[in-house]
Amino acid sequence: MNDTNPSFNRLMGIMDELREKCPWDKKQTIQTLRTLTIEEMYELADAITEEDWAGIKEELGDLLLHIVFYAKIGKEQNRFTMDEVINQICDKLISRHPHIYGDIKVNDEEDVKRNWENLKLKEGKTSVLGGVPVSLPATVKAIRLQEKAAQVKFEWENKEQVWDKVEEEIRELKEAEQLNDADKIEEEFGDLVFSLINYARFLRVDAENALERTNRKFKTRFMQMEKEAITQGKRLSDLSLSEMDAMWDSIKKKK
Repeated sequence: MNDTNPSFNRLMGIMDELREKCPWDKKQTIQTLRTLTIEEMYELADAITEEDWAGIKEELGDLLLHIVFYAKIGKEQNRFTMDEVINQICDKLISRHPHIYGDIKVNDEEDVKRNWENLKLKEGKTSVLGGVPVSLPATVKAIRLQEKAAQVKFEWENKEQVWDKVEEEIRELKEAEQLNDADKIEEEFGDLVFSLINYARFLRVDAENALERTNRKFKTRFMQMEKEAITQGKRLSDLSLSEMDAMWDSIKKKK
């Protein structure tokens, strides 16, 4: 590695030592690291959602360790080196930014995105949707599928049209419910959620982050209800629904 990057070289050196001397690190493979890497990504996502900059810094370090770990294993297996990993992404960035490193002209970020997808197809990709990982959480996957489809202009013109689609999917879900067809209900519910995610895109809202904020808000308020019930010498299960609703509304007004 380049001697002008002492902190990165220090990490690489520590990785070499751990791989040689630590019983746990010596045993790891790309398969055993996979789940841990996913966990680290979610911890970084949590820190980003909370705008916890100290946490972001820490989680980026943890994620960087995993990258170095995979590169170390790759080198041991004679598959690739860290230098090759870094140079490959550098080459990719240069080739996919011809408006910076070439003579292509762009007007805005949408032009950049379209060029990016077109270049990927020229590199041998068979579909603009091919780069969406199968194992992505469903909400995130829906966002990415819609974003990529939009790059080839498979997209509604305005948010009003998208909302019309949402209302159409609501009607179809209600019809499936009346038929009492469990499979159809699930299908139509999925269509409705997909349409709502699309509407979120037109509102420039991150649907995944928005839902996570609501999850956290619900959890916080529910736990406050539990505490409030305890102060009354009760458990939530001792309260009627109307009593819990009143307590919920009271907690809501405090925020």
